[in-house]
Amino acid sequence: MRRVRHEVGGSPEVLITEEVPAPEPGPRELLIRAEAIGVTLPTVRKVREGTEPVSLGGEVAGTVTAVGDEVTRFTVGDRVTGLCFSHAYAELALVHEAMASTVPERATGTETVALVRSGLVARGAYEAGRPGPGDAVLVTAAASAVGTLALQYAKAGGASRVVAAVSSADKADFVRALGADEVVLYGDESWGDPVDIVLDGVGGELLGPAVRALAPGGRLVAFSSGGGTVDAYELLVRSASAIGFQMAAVARTEPEVYARWLDELWELHRNGTLRPRTSARIPLAEAPRAHEIIESRRNLGKVVLVP
Repeated sequence: MRRVRHEVGGSPEVLITEEVPAPEPGPRELLIRAEAIGVTLPTVRKVREGTEPVSLGGEVAGTVTAVGDEVTRFTVGDRVTGLCFSHAYAELALVHEAMASTVPERATGTETVALVRSGLVARGAYEAGRPGPGDAVLVTAAASAVGTLALQYAKAGGASRVVAAVSSADKADFVRALGADEVVLYGDESWGDPVDIVLDGVGGELLGPAVRALAPGGRLVAFSSGGGTVDAYELLVRSASAIGFQMAAVARTEPEVYARWLDELWELHRNGTLRPRTSARIPLAEAPRAHEIIESRRNLGKVVLVP
Protein backbone atom coordinates (compact mmCIF):
# COMPACT_ATOMS: atom_id res chain seq x y z
CA MET A 1 0.00 0.00 0.00
CA ARG A 2 1.00 3.65 -0.35
CA ARG A 3 1.84 5.70 2.73
CA VAL A 4 3.15 9.23 3.26
CA ARG A 5 5.81 9.92 5.87
CA HIS A 6 8.77 12.20 6.55
CA GLU A 7 12.29 11.71 7.90
CA VAL A 8 13.10 15.29 8.93
CA GLY A 9 11.11 18.34 9.98
CA GLY A 10 10.68 21.29 7.68
CA SER A 11 8.66 22.51 4.73
CA PRO A 12 5.87 20.42 3.14
CA GLU A 13 8.37 19.08 0.60
CA VAL A 14 9.87 16.78 3.27
CA LEU A 15 6.80 14.53 2.90
CA ILE A 16 7.49 11.46 0.78
CA THR A 17 5.29 8.64 -0.55
CA GLU A 18 6.43 5.04 -0.14
CA GLU A 19 5.17 1.50 -0.68
CA VAL A 20 4.88 -0.55 2.53
CA PRO A 21 3.10 -3.74 3.63
CA ALA A 22 -0.41 -3.33 4.98
CA PRO A 23 -0.51 -3.16 8.80
CA GLU A 24 -2.19 -5.82 10.91
CA PRO A 25 -4.83 -4.74 13.44
CA GLY A 26 -3.97 -5.38 17.08
CA PRO A 27 -6.41 -5.87 19.96
CA ARG A 28 -9.43 -3.52 19.64
CA GLU A 29 -8.08 -2.04 16.40
CA LEU A 30 -9.81 -1.64 13.04
CA LEU A 31 -8.02 -1.70 9.70
CA ILE A 32 -9.73 0.85 7.46
CA ARG A 33 -9.40 1.26 3.70
CA ALA A 34 -9.51 5.03 3.49
CA GLU A 35 -11.93 6.95 1.30
CA ALA A 36 -10.80 10.30 2.68
CA ILE A 37 -8.21 11.59 5.16
CA GLY A 38 -8.54 14.92 6.94
CA VAL A 39 -5.43 17.07 7.24
CA THR A 40 -5.19 18.75 10.65
CA LEU A 41 -3.31 21.89 11.66
CA PRO A 42 -1.53 20.13 14.58
CA THR A 43 -0.04 17.60 12.14
CA VAL A 44 1.02 20.35 9.73
CA ARG A 45 2.73 22.17 12.59
CA LYS A 46 4.51 19.03 13.81
CA VAL A 47 6.03 18.48 10.37
CA ARG A 48 7.11 22.11 10.08
CA GLU A 49 8.45 22.57 13.61
CA GLY A 50 9.61 19.09 14.59
CA THR A 51 13.26 18.11 14.73
CA GLU A 52 12.46 14.40 14.39
CA PRO A 53 9.93 12.43 12.31
CA VAL A 54 6.41 12.06 13.70
CA SER A 55 3.65 9.71 12.64
CA LEU A 56 1.18 11.71 10.59
CA GLY A 57 -2.20 11.65 12.32
CA GLY A 58 -5.60 12.73 11.06
CA GLU A 59 -9.22 11.83 10.59
CA VAL A 60 -9.92 8.82 8.41
CA ALA A 61 -13.19 7.72 6.83
CA GLY A 62 -13.59 4.46 4.96
CA THR A 63 -14.49 0.77 5.11
CA VAL A 64 -13.36 -1.77 7.70
CA THR A 65 -11.31 -4.50 6.00
CA ALA A 66 -10.11 -6.37 9.12
CA VAL A 67 -10.61 -6.28 12.88
CA GLY A 68 -8.34 -7.18 15.76
CA ASP A 69 -9.11 -9.28 18.82
CA GLU A 70 -11.66 -7.94 21.31
CA VAL A 71 -13.42 -5.70 18.77
CA THR A 72 -17.15 -5.80 19.58
CA ARG A 73 -18.79 -2.79 17.89
CA PHE A 74 -17.72 -3.17 14.26
CA THR A 75 -17.26 -5.84 11.62
CA VAL A 76 -15.67 -6.14 8.18
CA GLY A 77 -17.60 -4.09 5.65
CA ASP A 78 -18.77 -1.37 8.04
CA ARG A 79 -18.19 2.23 6.98
CA VAL A 80 -16.59 4.14 9.84
CA THR A 81 -14.67 7.25 10.70
CA GLY A 82 -12.17 7.86 13.44
CA LEU A 83 -9.09 9.74 14.56
CA CYS A 84 -5.91 7.89 13.63
CA PHE A 85 -2.88 8.93 15.67
CA SER A 86 -0.28 7.03 13.65
CA HIS A 87 0.16 6.74 9.88
CA ALA A 88 -3.19 8.25 8.88
CA TYR A 89 -1.80 9.35 5.51
CA ALA A 90 -2.16 5.92 3.94
CA GLU A 91 -4.43 3.76 1.82
CA LEU A 92 -4.98 1.53 4.87
CA ALA A 93 -4.96 2.90 8.41
CA LEU A 94 -5.41 1.55 11.93
CA VAL A 95 -7.99 3.17 14.21
CA HIS A 96 -8.71 2.11 17.79
CA GLU A 97 -12.29 0.96 18.24
CA ALA A 98 -12.87 3.54 20.98
CA MET A 99 -12.03 6.35 18.53
CA ALA A 100 -14.31 5.08 15.75
CA SER A 101 -17.94 5.75 14.90
CA THR A 102 -20.36 4.66 12.20
CA VAL A 103 -20.78 6.74 9.04
CA PRO A 104 -24.42 7.21 7.96
CA GLU A 105 -25.30 5.44 4.73
CA ARG A 106 -25.62 8.51 2.51
CA ALA A 107 -22.61 10.44 3.81
CA THR A 108 -19.49 10.55 1.66
CA GLY A 109 -16.02 10.09 3.08
CA THR A 110 -15.16 13.70 2.27
CA GLU A 111 -18.28 15.02 4.02
CA THR A 112 -17.49 12.86 7.02
CA VAL A 113 -13.91 14.03 7.61
CA ALA A 114 -15.01 17.63 7.07
CA LEU A 115 -17.78 17.27 9.66
CA VAL A 116 -17.04 14.86 12.48
CA ARG A 117 -13.83 15.84 14.28
CA SER A 118 -14.09 19.52 13.36
CA GLY A 119 -17.75 19.60 14.36
CA LEU A 120 -17.11 17.93 17.69
CA VAL A 121 -14.29 20.37 18.48
CA ALA A 122 -16.47 23.32 17.46
CA ARG A 123 -19.37 22.05 19.59
CA GLY A 124 -17.16 21.32 22.58
CA ALA A 125 -15.35 24.66 22.45
CA TYR A 126 -18.65 26.55 22.15
CA GLU A 127 -20.08 24.59 25.09
CA ALA A 128 -16.95 25.29 27.15
CA GLY A 129 -17.61 29.02 26.71
CA ARG A 130 -20.87 28.65 28.69
CA PRO A 131 -22.97 30.49 26.09
CA GLY A 132 -26.02 32.36 27.30
CA PRO A 133 -28.99 33.80 25.41
CA GLY A 134 -27.94 36.78 23.34
CA ASP A 135 -24.20 36.43 23.90
CA ALA A 136 -21.88 37.87 21.25
CA VAL A 137 -19.30 35.37 19.95
CA LEU A 138 -16.03 35.87 18.06
CA VAL A 139 -14.32 32.97 16.26
CA THR A 140 -10.68 33.08 15.16
CA ALA A 141 -9.50 30.96 12.21
CA ALA A 142 -13.11 31.38 11.13
CA ALA A 143 -12.46 30.06 7.62
CA SER A 144 -10.85 26.85 8.89
CA ALA A 145 -12.63 23.49 9.14
CA VAL A 146 -13.39 24.00 12.86
CA GLY A 147 -14.01 27.72 12.50
CA THR A 148 -16.65 27.36 9.79
CA LEU A 149 -18.63 24.99 12.01
CA ALA A 150 -18.09 27.08 15.15
CA LEU A 151 -19.65 30.06 13.34
CA GLN A 152 -22.67 27.94 12.50
CA TYR A 153 -22.97 26.56 16.05
CA ALA A 154 -22.92 30.09 17.47
CA LYS A 155 -25.55 31.27 14.99
CA ALA A 156 -27.79 28.28 15.67
CA GLY A 157 -27.25 28.70 19.41
CA GLY A 158 -28.85 32.14 19.45
CA ALA A 159 -25.81 34.42 19.55
CA SER A 160 -26.82 38.06 19.18
CA ARG A 161 -23.72 38.79 17.10
CA VAL A 162 -21.23 36.44 15.47
CA VAL A 163 -17.84 37.90 14.54
CA ALA A 164 -15.40 36.09 12.24
CA ALA A 165 -11.69 36.84 12.64
CA VAL A 166 -9.68 35.86 9.56
CA SER A 167 -6.21 36.36 8.15
CA SER A 168 -7.18 38.19 4.94
CA ALA A 169 -10.03 40.23 3.50
CA ASP A 170 -10.61 37.79 0.63
CA LYS A 171 -12.21 35.37 3.12
CA ALA A 172 -14.89 37.85 4.19
CA ASP A 173 -17.63 36.80 1.76
CA PHE A 174 -17.00 33.13 2.56
CA VAL A 175 -17.48 33.51 6.33
CA ARG A 176 -20.43 35.88 5.94
CA ALA A 177 -22.19 33.19 3.90
CA LEU A 178 -21.79 30.87 6.89
CA GLY A 179 -23.49 33.28 9.27
CA ALA A 180 -20.89 35.84 10.36
CA ASP A 181 -22.47 39.23 11.08
CA GLU A 182 -19.11 41.00 11.15
CA VAL A 183 -15.62 40.22 9.84
CA VAL A 184 -12.34 41.47 11.34
CA LEU A 185 -8.75 40.90 10.25
CA TYR A 186 -6.06 39.68 12.63
CA GLY A 187 -4.02 42.82 12.03
CA ASP A 188 -6.86 45.28 12.67
CA GLU A 189 -6.17 47.75 15.47
CA SER A 190 -9.50 46.86 17.06
CA TRP A 191 -11.74 43.84 16.68
CA GLY A 192 -14.86 45.96 17.13
CA ASP A 193 -17.32 46.02 20.00
CA PRO A 194 -16.46 43.61 22.85
CA VAL A 195 -17.84 40.07 22.80
CA ASP A 196 -18.86 37.64 25.52
CA ILE A 197 -17.04 34.61 24.12
CA VAL A 198 -13.92 34.20 21.97
CA LEU A 199 -13.34 30.77 20.45
CA ASP A 200 -9.64 30.72 19.56
CA GLY A 201 -8.23 28.14 17.19
CA VAL A 202 -4.96 29.93 16.47
CA GLY A 203 -3.12 30.73 19.71
CA GLY A 204 0.29 32.37 19.74
CA GLU A 205 0.31 36.12 19.12
CA LEU A 206 -3.46 36.20 18.60
CA LEU A 207 -4.13 35.50 22.27
CA GLY A 208 -3.44 39.15 23.12
CA PRO A 209 -6.07 40.70 20.83
CA ALA A 210 -8.43 37.80 21.62
CA VAL A 211 -8.41 38.66 25.33
CA ARG A 212 -8.70 42.39 24.60
CA ALA A 213 -11.81 41.64 22.53
CA LEU A 214 -13.65 40.32 25.62
CA ALA A 215 -16.40 42.22 27.39
CA PRO A 216 -16.46 42.29 31.22
CA GLY A 217 -17.04 38.74 32.43
CA GLY A 218 -16.14 37.34 29.01
CA ARG A 219 -14.68 33.90 28.35
CA LEU A 220 -11.77 32.97 26.10
CA VAL A 221 -11.84 29.34 25.00
CA ALA A 222 -8.44 28.21 23.70
CA PHE A 223 -8.51 24.97 21.69
CA SER A 224 -5.51 25.52 19.43
CA SER A 225 -2.28 23.54 19.33
CA GLY A 226 -0.43 26.81 18.76
CA GLY A 227 0.30 27.54 22.42
CA GLY A 228 0.98 31.08 23.56
CA THR A 229 0.63 33.16 26.71
CA VAL A 230 -2.45 34.81 28.18
CA ASP A 231 -1.86 38.07 30.07
CA ALA A 232 -3.34 37.56 33.53
CA TYR A 233 -3.67 41.33 34.06
CA GLU A 234 -5.79 41.65 30.91
CA LEU A 235 -8.10 38.98 32.32
CA LEU A 236 -8.14 40.73 35.70
CA VAL A 237 -9.26 44.13 34.44
CA ARG A 238 -12.10 42.49 32.51
CA SER A 239 -13.10 39.98 35.20
CA ALA A 240 -12.67 37.56 32.31
CA SER A 241 -11.58 33.92 32.23
CA ALA A 242 -9.48 31.69 29.99
CA ILE A 243 -10.63 28.13 29.40
CA GLY A 244 -8.73 25.34 27.71
CA PHE A 245 -10.60 22.74 25.67
CA GLN A 246 -9.42 19.44 24.19
CA MET A 247 -11.82 17.06 22.45
CA ALA A 248 -9.64 14.03 23.19
CA ALA A 249 -10.21 14.56 26.92
CA VAL A 250 -13.97 14.40 26.43
CA ALA A 251 -13.71 11.24 24.33
CA ARG A 252 -11.47 9.64 26.96
CA THR A 253 -13.27 10.64 30.15
CA GLU A 254 -16.88 11.28 29.11
CA PRO A 255 -17.75 8.73 26.41
CA GLU A 256 -21.49 9.20 26.92
CA VAL A 257 -21.17 12.95 26.24
CA TYR A 258 -19.01 12.24 23.19
CA ALA A 259 -21.63 9.80 21.83
CA ARG A 260 -24.48 12.26 22.43
CA TRP A 261 -22.64 15.10 20.72
CA LEU A 262 -21.87 12.84 17.77
CA ASP A 263 -25.55 11.90 17.32
CA GLU A 264 -26.53 15.58 17.56
CA LEU A 265 -23.86 16.48 15.03
CA TRP A 266 -25.24 14.16 12.37
CA GLU A 267 -28.80 15.33 13.08
CA LEU A 268 -27.76 18.98 12.64
CA HIS A 269 -26.11 17.99 9.38
CA ARG A 270 -29.22 16.14 8.19
CA ASN A 271 -31.51 19.09 8.91
CA GLY A 272 -29.17 21.58 7.24
CA THR A 273 -28.10 23.50 10.36
CA LEU A 274 -24.45 22.51 9.92
CA ARG A 275 -22.88 22.70 6.47
CA PRO A 276 -19.28 21.46 6.44
CA ARG A 277 -17.06 23.07 3.83
CA THR A 278 -14.26 21.35 1.92
CA SER A 279 -11.46 23.58 0.67
CA ALA A 280 -9.65 21.00 -1.47
CA ARG A 281 -9.60 17.28 -2.29
CA ILE A 282 -6.01 16.31 -3.03
CA PRO A 283 -4.51 12.96 -4.09
CA LEU A 284 -2.61 11.21 -1.31
CA ALA A 285 0.69 11.39 -3.21
CA GLU A 286 0.33 15.19 -3.32
CA ALA A 287 0.22 15.56 0.47
CA PRO A 288 2.86 18.34 0.38
CA ARG A 289 0.37 20.50 -1.52
CA ALA A 290 -2.24 19.93 1.20
CA HIS A 291 0.18 21.08 3.89
CA GLU A 292 1.21 24.10 1.84
CA ILE A 293 -2.42 25.24 1.50
CA ILE A 294 -2.89 25.16 5.27
CA GLU A 295 0.47 26.77 6.05
CA SER A 296 -0.29 29.65 3.69
CA ARG A 297 -3.76 30.09 5.26
CA ARG A 298 -5.45 29.67 1.88
CA ASN A 299 -7.92 27.00 2.98
CA LEU A 300 -11.62 27.77 3.13
CA GLY A 301 -12.85 24.79 5.13
CA LYS A 302 -11.34 21.31 5.34
CA VAL A 303 -8.39 20.06 3.29
CA VAL A 304 -8.87 16.37 2.43
CA LEU A 305 -6.48 13.76 1.06
CA VAL A 306 -8.00 11.13 -1.22
CA PRO A 307 -6.13 7.82 -1.72
